[in-house]
Amino acid sequence: MGLISWIIFGAIAGWVAAKLAGTSNQQGLVVTTVLGIFGAIVGGFLWEFVQDDDVQFGWDIGSFVIAVLGGIVVSWGFAYLTRNRA
Repeated sequence: MGLISWIIFGAIAGWVAAKLAGTSNQQGLVVTTVLGIFGAIVGGFLWEFVQDDDVQFGWDIGSFVIAVLGGIVVSWGFAYLTRNRA
């Protein structure tokens, strides 16, 4: 995938992951996109670790599910690290 495609894919996956993780109110569009792209990378590494198989990211449902799962993990981590301490 090209750079623009990664950004669009990451934005969509990040938005879905933030909605599922319940962190969408804490993040803006840029943070959601960055976390979605990073989540896709994390999801790919986790998939390779669990399945011992290479991930070929593309615009398909398998890549999207992996990206969303990785995005959920990254969103929860981001929310934990940036939570307000009173």
